[in-house]
Amino acid sequence: MSYDAIVLAGGAARRLGGADKPALSVGGRALLDRVLDACPDARTTVVVGDRRATARPVHWTREDPPGGGPVAALDAGLRRTTAELVLVLSADLPFLDRETVRALLEAPSAPAAPGRDAAPGRDGAMLRDPDGRDQPLVAAYRAEPLRREIALLAAEHGTLTGLPLRALTAELDLARVTSRPLASFDCDTWDDLAAARARIREHGSVLEQWITAVKSELGIDLTVDTKALLDLARDAAHGVARPAAPLTTFLVGYAAAHAAATGADPAQAVAEASRKAADLALRWADEAAADSAEQNGSG
Repeated sequence: MSYDAIVLAGGAARRLGGADKPALSVGGRALLDRVLDACPDARTTVVVGDRRATARPVHWTREDPPGGGPVAALDAGLRRTTAELVLVLSADLPFLDRETVRALLEAPSAPAAPGRDAAPGRDGAMLRDPDGRDQPLVAAYRAEPLRREIALLAAEHGTLTGLPLRALTAELDLARVTSRPLASFDCDTWDDLAAARARIREHGSVLEQWITAVKSELGIDLTVDTKALLDLARDAAHGVARPAAPLTTFLVGYAAAHAAATGADPAQAVAEASRKAADLALRWADEAAADSAEQNGSG
């Protein structure tokens, strides 16, 4: 699905005392980078805000004047895009995931609301958080109706500065996508930031969050069979020696990368290398157990 992405990263962050919110980290990664990771396949990604280092290349722009509010910022970003479908995100969503983005991008193709022309589908789709609140800065919009409504607002008010987003979205036919529990969680305050940092370390999700962060840091996109690798590490630690666990998983990754370089499917290469190493660790453990039993019997 072809789309462009606009990330709004130029807010004043007043509730954070004017801190550089997009640069604040959760799980060791800047909030802006976490949002950018949710839309890696955007044809063009435009960040509306001050330039800063990012994990992947983006285009930069600012509303004029800076600080003109979300509608003015959205207009500035829209001017740098050409796709018929535009993903719009705020830069403070630490738990936004690719599945949610995909659902937003697919939803505008649903049937139009009664009384609307069904041919082009809906004007877009907006995330609705678990409390039933609409999130216009976690949304996918068709560019043509979005440009039309922005032009009408500019003509009516003489400026886009300071206009609320509801003035823009009220006239659009938007589908609603129900949010996963944390996908719409944003960091507006220091308490929000602390809560996000605590949530990312919760027992039930810490491994998934860590693996996602490492893959992003290393610039790889690979489905990881966490259970298989953990089982391998356990077998190597118990059957050989504790330091064998990290060394074995490293060697499995190296072997899988080598196999992938010759044309093998990366995920299958990891699975095959893990299987071979796990079998070896079990044979090693069986041999040690047999030797121990023989020695005890002879004693």
